[in-house]
Order: sequence, then C-alpha cells, then structure tokens
Amino acid sequence: MTQQAERSYFIAWRGEGDYGWAMLSYQHIYHAGNLADVQKHALLCHVLDYMTQKDKPLTYIETHAGRGLYDLSSHEAEKTGEAAGGISVLERKLRPSHPYRKRLAEVRARHGASAYPGSPLLAVLSLRPTDQIHLSELHPQEHHGLYLSMADFPVHLYQRDGLQQALALTPPTPRRGVMLIDPSYEIKDDYVTIPKLFAAVGRKWNVGVLMLWYPILTSGAHLEMLATMEENHPDHLRHEVRFPPVREGHRMIGSGMFIVNPPWGTAEAAAEITDLFKKL
Repeated sequence: MTQQAERSYFIAWRGEGDYGWAMLSYQHIYHAGNLADVQKHALLCHVLDYMTQKDKPLTYIETHAGRGLYDLSSHEAEKTGEAAGGISVLERKLRPSHPYRKRLAEVRARHGASAYPGSPLLAVLSLRPTDQIHLSELHPQEHHGLYLSMADFPVHLYQRDGLQQALALTPPTPRRGVMLIDPSYEIKDDYVTIPKLFAAVGRKWNVGVLMLWYPILTSGAHLEMLATMEENHPDHLRHEVRFPPVREGHRMIGSGMFIVNPPWGTAEAAAEITDLFKKL
C-alpha cells in the first residue's frame, strides 16, 4: 500500500478507560533499530512480501504497535546507541533486493536520512489498498505518535490492550492474513498470558500467520513460555539469533521469533538472517 494523496483514510479509535496507563513505561525509541529489530523486521518483511505476491486481499493485525516511525538522531536513540550497533551495521550486509532493505530506503526517502520504520510502517508500505490493517497501542504517548505516523494511510487504530483486541478481531475479514505480537514484556504475566492468547487466537483463526517476538534472557524467563508454545503448536517455525548484551548488566542476549503457519520460504529467509548475524 503506497501513499496516495487522492485516497481518503479512516481511523477507528477505541479508548479504554480502565487500564493503568501509569504502568506502561516502555518506549521503543530507546531501542529502535537494535539487533532484535533487525531480526524481527527482516522476517516480517519477507512474510508480507511473499503474501502480497498473490492477488488475494489479507488482514494485518498488530497488538503492540508503538509509534510507527522513529528518529535515530534523537536524544533517546543516541543515548543507548543500540541502532548504531544494529541496523547501522547490518543494513549494508543485507542483499540489495531484500524487501526489508527496500522498505528502509523508501522510509528515508519520505522522512529523511535518520528515519527508521517500526513494524506498522513496514506493514503499510508493504500492503495494498485491498488489505485491512489493524494496529493496537495502549500507551497514550506512543498511540499519539502512531496516530501521526499513520495519518496518510487507511488503517484502524485502537487505544486498548492489544491482546484483547486481537481476540476481538479474529477471525478477521479477509481471513487470509498475518498477526504480529510484539510485547515489551514489561508485565511479568506476559510470559503466562501470551501462550494462552496465542492458542485462543489460533483456534479462532487457524489459517492466520501468527508471529510472536520474544527476548532471549540470561534469566531464562522465556523458556517456560516457549515450551508451552511448542506443545500447543507443534507445526511452527522458531528462529533465534544471539548477540552480546548491549551494555554491562543488560539481560537480553538474543532475539527470537515463533511463527505458526509460516509461509513458503520462511525457513530459508530465517536462515539468511542467521547468516547475516554471523557477519557481526
């Protein structure tokens, strides 16, 4: 779906007053473009590129959308330096024809050299006018940023808990489609509730491509969740990359993607990403 000035856009804004927004402290600008983003976004772009090759509409659902567009020259991004050790290093090692690399170039052409797309912007630039896009973001500041970055695109925005919104939306119309679940895991219960949510969505939407991002932690907090996921979804693709902590004491030492109903060629795309990380 390319930006078209002549097309109108619509936004379905859903507010939920019962959530404790004060608990939501995570803002992805501090981590945008890091190594985990490279893995996640490269796989997402492959999946969307493959699925849009067929002349059939699809639905894209994202549960934790963030603000959609980030400035890597901002104080927040430069404070952590994670993009400098992530996309700034690996982008030039991507093959020129990779759909992720194409999307990055398109975003910079639109928004400037320091612009970096989150997954919602990657999705809207990859999809078509016939496709449906549903984006949830509960954090008020991040949701406002998402509203601004999506202003030129025909998307549905929801300011409510993305996991509950995912259940409400499935099975979607069109039934063919992709869901990305990408929480910050700042709520400890996520490791317990996500497998239950994932299984419930899978039962309602058995043809959907369901993608879950998770951190690989020194504590091993992710392992029990993955064991449950693998038991619930024996036919899945699990892809992981490892990398050093971004700073002393940081607990994340890798990044993972768990995919149910992976499209054809996803295993090969994941292997390409593995080779990319070997070039670090």
